[in-house]
Amino acid sequence: MALGLFRVCLVVVTAIINHPLLFPRENTTVPENEEEIIRKMQEHQEKLQLEQLRLEEEVARLAAEKEALVQAAAEGQQQNETRTAWDLWSTLCMILFLMIEVWRQDHQDGPSPECPAGDEDELPGLGGPPLRGLILPNKATLSHFYEHCIRGATADAARTREFVEGFVDDLLEALRSLCNRDTDMEVEDFIGVDSMYENWQVDRPLVCDLFVPFTPPEPYRFHPELWCSGRSLPLDCQGYGQIKVVRADDDMLGCICGKTKLGEDMLCLLHGKNNMVRPGGEMEDLLCARESPYLDTMQVMKWFQTALTRAWHRIAHKYEFGLAFGQLDTPGSLKIKFRSGKFMPFNLIPVIQCEDSDLYFVSHLPRGPPQWTPVSNTDWLLSFAVYERHFLRVTSKALPEGACHLSCLQIASFLLSKQTRLTGPSGLSNYHLKTALLHLLLARQATDWKATQLDARLQELLRFLEKSLLEKKLYHFFIGNHKVPETMGLPGAIRRAEPLNLFRPFVLQRSLYRKTADTFYEMLKNVPALISEYSLHIPSDYQPTPKSCHLLSIWDPEDRARVHPTTSVSPGASASLSWENGGLLGIYGSSC
Repeated sequence: MALGLFRVCLVVVTAIINHPLLFPRENTTVPENEEEIIRKMQEHQEKLQLEQLRLEEEVARLAAEKEALVQAAAEGQQQNETRTAWDLWSTLCMILFLMIEVWRQDHQDGPSPECPAGDEDELPGLGGPPLRGLILPNKATLSHFYEHCIRGATADAARTREFVEGFVDDLLEALRSLCNRDTDMEVEDFIGVDSMYENWQVDRPLVCDLFVPFTPPEPYRFHPELWCSGRSLPLDCQGYGQIKVVRADDDMLGCICGKTKLGEDMLCLLHGKNNMVRPGGEMEDLLCARESPYLDTMQVMKWFQTALTRAWHRIAHKYEFGLAFGQLDTPGSLKIKFRSGKFMPFNLIPVIQCEDSDLYFVSHLPRGPPQWTPVSNTDWLLSFAVYERHFLRVTSKALPEGACHLSCLQIASFLLSKQTRLTGPSGLSNYHLKTALLHLLLARQATDWKATQLDARLQELLRFLEKSLLEKKLYHFFIGNHKVPETMGLPGAIRRAEPLNLFRPFVLQRSLYRKTADTFYEMLKNVPALISEYSLHIPSDYQPTPKSCHLLSIWDPEDRARVHPTTSVSPGASASLSWENGGLLGIYGSSC
C-alpha cells in the first residue's frame, strides 16, 4: 500500500515540475534569425553535395586507372604469350626445314648404282627444262668431232708421259745426290696425277702434273692438322690444313737420345753423331714460318726451286735442250725448251703425305682458280688427286667397253678452254667439271655410259653444272660424301666431315658469280659453232647436194657470239687452217 501511494505522489510531482506555465524554459522561444539558420544549413548541404560529387569523381577516376592498368597488364601478358608462341613456332619451322634439307641431301642427290633404271627422274640434272641456249649437234657430228679433234690431238699423250717421267727421274736423282741427309729434306719418288694420268686432258700443249713427296731429316717429322680435326676455323679455311714440324722423340716410341746426355764414348745406335736433336731455335731451317712450328709454303717454294736449279746444273751436260721455270710464283712449274723453238711444260709439285693415306697437302696449285688461294702462308690445300685417279680407274673397269664418261669430260673441258680464251677466266674450272662427272658416275648405272649415249650424257653433265651454278652449290666429291664406297680407303675424319661446297665463293663474290654465269651460258650458246669450226672433216653420214657449194666460216675472237661466212668451198676442194694464239682464225680453200 505504501509503495503504491509513493508512486502516485511521484507522478504528481513530476507533472507539476514539467508544466510550462509553472516553470517556463529559456529555449522554448523561436529565435528571430531562423531564416538565416536555414540558409546556412542549405549552403552547408550544397557544399556537402559538391564534396560528395568530387569524391565520387575521384573514386571513378581511380577505378578507371586501375582498370586500365589491369587491362594493359593483361594485354602485355597476352603479347608475351603470343611472342613466345611465335618464337617457338619459328624455331620449330627452322628445325623442320633443316631436317628436310638434310633428308634431301641424303636421299635425293641421286640413287646408288644399284638403283633400277626407272629412277632416272631422281638423278641430279635430269627431268629439268632444256639448257638455255644449248643446241648440241647430232650424234654423228658429235662423235666425228671427238674422234678427229680431241682423240687425235691427244694421241701422243703416252709418249709425252714417258719422256717427262724419264727426265724427272734423272732430275730427282740428281737432287738427292746433292742433299745432305742429315740436314736437308728428303725427296721421294714422284706420283702422276690429274688429267694426263686420267686420260682426259685436251689442252695443248699436254702438261704432266707430278707430285713429289718430301720428308724432314731425322729426328723431325711432319704432323698434319686437318681443318676438320676439331679446330675452329673460318669457312674460308675449309679444305685446308697446316703442317706442324715436331721432334720424333716427342713420341712415346721415339728415341730418348735427345733427352739424355750421352758420354763422349757413347753413340746412339739409331742416330749418328751428327744427327742429334737440334735446338728449337733453328725451326726456320726446317722451312717453317718465323717464330712458328708450322711449315711455310713460301719457304718450301724457295727451297724447292733452289734444289731443282742445282740438280739441273748437275745433269744439264747430258741433254741437248734447256730447262726453265714457267711461272716463278709456282714451285716446280718447268718447261723443256728444244732447239727447234718448241717447248714441253710440266709441273713438279712438292707435297706432304697425310698420315698413311693417299691424301696429300699441296703448297700451290699450278692451274687453280683465284678463289683457291690460301689466306695464310701456313695453309696447305688438301688434294684428293690420287683418290680421284683411283676412283676413275676402278669405275672404268665396271663400265661397258668404250664408255663415254671420259669423252663427256673431254668435250666439256675443250669447250670451257676455248670459251675461256674468248671471254677470259672465270670461277669455273676443269676441276668443277671433273667433280660433276664423279657425282654422275656414282649416281648412274654402268649401262648408261655406253658410247652411243655420248650426246645424252654430255647434255646431262652440262645440265648438272647449270643446276649447281643456279643453286651456288657443288659439293666436293669425297669430303663428307657417305655414298663413296668404303673400299676407297678414305680416312674416317674425311668421311665424317661436313660437306665442302666448292661454289661457296659465288655466294660471297657477286661479281665472280656473274662473270662465271655469263661465261657458262656464252659457252652453251657457242657450242654448235665451236664444234663445227674445230671439225676438220665432214662426217661420213653427211650427204651434200651434188655440185653444191658450202659456206665455211671463221671464229672471230673479237666477236665472240657470231660466226662469219668467208668463202665457199666445193665438197672435194682442199682447205687449210690458220692458227694464232691457240685459236682458229680462218679456213682457206679453193672456191667452187
